[in-house]
Amino acid sequence: MMSGLSRSCAVGLLAAATLLTATACGSGTADTSAAPGGGKPEVVAAFYPLQWLTEQVGGSDAQVTVLTAPGVEPHDLELGIPQVTEIKSAALTVYVKGVQPAVDDAVDPAKSFDAATAVTTIPAGEHAGEEHAAGEEEHAHEVSYDPHIWLDPSRLATVATKLGERLAAADPAHAQGYRDRAARTAAALGALDQEFAQGLSACRTKTLVTAHEAFGYLADRYRLKQVGITLDPETEPSPTRLSEVAKLARAEGVTTIFTESLVSPKVAEVLASQVGAKTAVLDPLESKPSGDYVSAMRDNLKTLQTALGCTA
Repeated sequence: MMSGLSRSCAVGLLAAATLLTATACGSGTADTSAAPGGGKPEVVAAFYPLQWLTEQVGGSDAQVTVLTAPGVEPHDLELGIPQVTEIKSAALTVYVKGVQPAVDDAVDPAKSFDAATAVTTIPAGEHAGEEHAAGEEEHAHEVSYDPHIWLDPSRLATVATKLGERLAAADPAHAQGYRDRAARTAAALGALDQEFAQGLSACRTKTLVTAHEAFGYLADRYRLKQVGITLDPETEPSPTRLSEVAKLARAEGVTTIFTESLVSPKVAEVLASQVGAKTAVLDPLESKPSGDYVSAMRDNLKTLQTALGCTA
């Protein structure tokens, strides 16, 4: 039987544990006084490009966390109970609908920002071959537009401005700081956009043969032509599709087949050997690169200039 003293100690410890739990978890309302960031609103970013953008705009006023760990393919993300709880308690969740079905299902529309709603989207790429239709059936959760909006710096600049307004509304006490940082971030992305526009203005070929169709916005912005071997990283191309892409690559003088760091290069290497081309990594920035968003995009620009024979 528990003694009176032991019972008192147990009750005291239980109360202390309850208080600590309440303090750590917060109330999940607009009151962010119990947030672990010392009163800063908790903002959840779904994957790396959105994490980078949210950190730029949030600055020292927001506590930013990311759902997708470095080196993890965002499309494969599955959420555990702690992550779902984190989304529910956050002041704002920043995501792109169609990239991660688990996140799409977990977000609260009243406390989330779908970055794709801030820009003009483009349709999903033109797909040939039965493997694309199969991929679309498997990914019924996906949207009809291409969700890879962050690969166009000009569109991401628009997202930055909108994000500044959303953070200002979630945390009015620091509204001007969010707006100022959003403006600076948008300006930096505008400058990056101009670097791409100039660097890709005069190229021997305008055709990008990519491992999967992630670069539609980059191609749209800079008047390039994307030819994806597959619809998405998980889809295996049919022999018919490989033959079609090989024929097009030869006809248009493609010298480089682009692979990705998180996707096996095997199919791209096979295609490259068929057409007498080499391979190079073009980063879709779905996971954290060695540097940051801007430096990784500049690396992509250099890769594109070499592969496409650009003279600017």
